[in-house]
Parts: sequence; structure tokens; C-alpha cells
Amino acid sequence: MLEPSELSTMFNDAGMWAALIAACIGTYFWRGLGVYFSGKINQDSELFKWLSAVTYAMVAALTVRIILLPVGLLATVPIYIRLGVSVVALIIMYSKPGERMIPALLVGTFSLVLYGLAMNFLG
Repeated sequence: MLEPSELSTMFNDAGMWAALIAACIGTYFWRGLGVYFSGKINQDSELFKWLSAVTYAMVAALTVRIILLPVGLLATVPIYIRLGVSVVALIIMYSKPGERMIPALLVGTFSLVLYGLAMNFLG
């Protein structure tokens, strides 16, 4: 465990700049590799299809986790409200696939905000 004096010297101005520079180098290194390999990747390959499936599965799992096991302020919203808003947003999104993503996101977001405002003023 680090002592408070060690933490203060580690997070002085020079340490903060070093951390920022290291984060930038790491980020742009991987972005550069992505740009380099983007023209060389066959999107119809089995590896790319597998990576795409894993990516969609991770996004779906995280979305379900946020809805069913939220933390923070969203945890104060009852499960039936979260599920109801999710169902309404999915219905809007699937009414015209490809054209309704933003309206579905806006309806879901504003529904939860309106619920929060109503509970704040009524409760």
C-alpha cells in the first residue's frame, strides 16, 4: 500500500503530464495499428465474423446488465419501469430498422428523465 506522501509525489504536476502523455501514446499506437490493418482485413473472413459476433454479444450482455442490475441513480428506478422503457424503445427501433435508432434512444432517455422528474415532484 502506498503512503500518502508517496501518492502526492506520484501525482504531482509532472506525474500527471507523464500519465497523460503515456495514455495518448498508448491510444494513438493502437489507433495507428487499426488504420494500418484496416485495409488488409477481409470482412468476409471467419475471424472477422467471429470478432463481430463477440462484439455484439458483449454489447448485448452489458445492455442487459445495465437494465437488470444497474448501479447508481438508475438503481432507484423500479425494474418494471426500466423494462417498459426498454420494450417501448425496441418497438420503435424495430418499426423501421435502420431509420429509428436515434428516435428509440431519445424516447428511452426522455422517458427515464420524465419518470425521474415526476418522482421528484410527486414523491
